[in-house]
Amino acid sequence: MAVDRKQYAVAVPMLKKEFDKAKTRIEKGKIAFLLGQAYNGLNQGSDAINWFKKAYDNQYGIDAFEAYAYALKQDEQYEEAGLVFKELGLEIGSPYQYRKQITSCKVAAEWKAEERKEYQVEVMAFNSAASDYAPTLLSPTKLAFTSDRKTATGEDDYNWTGQDFSDIFVVDLASNQVENYSTYINTDANEGTIAISPDGNKIYFTRCDAPKGEDAYCKIMSSEKTLDGIWSPPQMLAFQKTGINYMHPALSTDGQTLYFSSNDDEGWGGYDIYSITFKENKWEDPKRLSRSINTPEDEQFPQLDGDTLYFASSGHTGMGGLDIFKSYQLASGSWTSPWNLKTPINSGSDDFGFIVNRYAKTDGNIIESGFFSSRRGDVGRDDIYEFKRVKLPPLPIKENIVYKNVLDVYVVENIYDNPTDPNSKILGKRPLPGSTILVKIGSQERSFDIDETGKISLQLQDNKRYNFFASKEGYLNNNGRFSSYGLGKDPSQPEQLFEVEILLDKIFLNQEITLDNIYYDFEQSYIREDAQPTLLKLTQLLKDNPTIRIQLGSHTDCRGGDQYNADLSRRRAQAAVDFLIENGIDASRLEARGFGEQNPFIDCLCSRCTEEEHQANRRTTFRILE
Repeated sequence: MAVDRKQYAVAVPMLKKEFDKAKTRIEKGKIAFLLGQAYNGLNQGSDAINWFKKAYDNQYGIDAFEAYAYALKQDEQYEEAGLVFKELGLEIGSPYQYRKQITSCKVAAEWKAEERKEYQVEVMAFNSAASDYAPTLLSPTKLAFTSDRKTATGEDDYNWTGQDFSDIFVVDLASNQVENYSTYINTDANEGTIAISPDGNKIYFTRCDAPKGEDAYCKIMSSEKTLDGIWSPPQMLAFQKTGINYMHPALSTDGQTLYFSSNDDEGWGGYDIYSITFKENKWEDPKRLSRSINTPEDEQFPQLDGDTLYFASSGHTGMGGLDIFKSYQLASGSWTSPWNLKTPINSGSDDFGFIVNRYAKTDGNIIESGFFSSRRGDVGRDDIYEFKRVKLPPLPIKENIVYKNVLDVYVVENIYDNPTDPNSKILGKRPLPGSTILVKIGSQERSFDIDETGKISLQLQDNKRYNFFASKEGYLNNNGRFSSYGLGKDPSQPEQLFEVEILLDKIFLNQEITLDNIYYDFEQSYIREDAQPTLLKLTQLLKDNPTIRIQLGSHTDCRGGDQYNADLSRRRAQAAVDFLIENGIDASRLEARGFGEQNPFIDCLCSRCTEEEHQANRRTTFRILE
């Protein structure tokens, strides 16, 4: 399906024909939802709103109603979006699920109405009808940026947008003349988001590529200028893992620390921002920035201006999509809580790629200027804007500021579409009153009972590590953690609220539950590298619940004989059990069972199953026996 592979420009005309031919409301609802996704991917917000609403009206369900709410927010219809989010919470039986979005809609509406504007913005003349974004200054008059305009390298169109693959370009700010950055850097793949060393002799950039027919992953590449003044063949930085995206490189002022965003499975969710330092002629291990910066949602497009970090986030309170935030690095190395740049820098659309122009002159009224990119659609899909930060009358100075960091720790459970089936669709989460949390701070311990709010609130001490252990009868124990190291103090926001969410899974005795991402190569039984994070999580679950005993079951696809598949599945289940034993789980708590091809996850005609369907059937499951 073109939408599944993000080939939105290809999907729209096909789906419209299918919608017109559909004979039932159920069919129309499914197709309308796919059209909403396609238009959302193409940055056509009004069309996305209409199709998501049609999908919900045609019985597609909660997913369509949720997508409709987010589309309204991105279209800056904040009051209507807030009402829909409220209705969503009531419909799934959990106002908790959308409380942040309801608050965000209220705050965004207030920001939009503010008369005190710190910035003035103007769309740049060199923008095209395509996507132009991620500006980087090369000199006082040269600006590099990413674009998929028609002059990009490569003969094929990118089916996501219907445009060319992206390349790096350079514009002369005096003449608005745009040129290809370098034929040594730009290829038929997607290139973009450039960072350049202080001496101009080394560059870092993102390249997204894959063999034909496979999903592309993005990696950070580097290249150096040769004696001839041309760029050497780009090399991928060595610290990057396979199957993970690394993007948006940015350099510190001295060029020794590289910041980037990545969706590493070991992060806090979505994309997080990391830093990595070059020492003794090699890159050290990446470090994830603190919870002041990173959230369970996306943090991307970092940019440094001295001790100030600018970045885009969909996890902090914002106006819709990605918003641009700034944070200051303190002498201790920690970062202050992010500050939303508000309107007109931010909008309901994605706003990102903010840089300060240190070549520009300032005067009594203009404090600083620079550039950023936005998907608000003044010229093309993404456009580059120039901003000017103006001097405003000072606000009253607050004296005797009292700083306070508060942590809300929630204990929640999943809401299943079918309450008796742990493999059914998860509609959201709700608080779990009646549970207990054990809080450990160093050697100190204290137990709390959770009331109807589903949370406890703690006033954080500086530079402490907090560990939480949550439990409730009939549920699997789970843990959480939080570090107050590196939480900066910002006089403009002296009180900060942080959250930790601990999910307790209901115990479904003797019911099979599929483990995500535990797949096997064809005719193989070894544990693949991409399966290990899931098995390590299962290891921790077993350590947190020392009284349970589980069965690990393995299933094969339909290819091969019955006896062969039965033997293969037993070896696969045993490989998973052996992995758990090697990581400290007592063998008496584990049972391995091979099911062969008896119970396929996707029941397709064997000769017509796709490779993806075969792989989905080569899965591992577990069930709690006692």
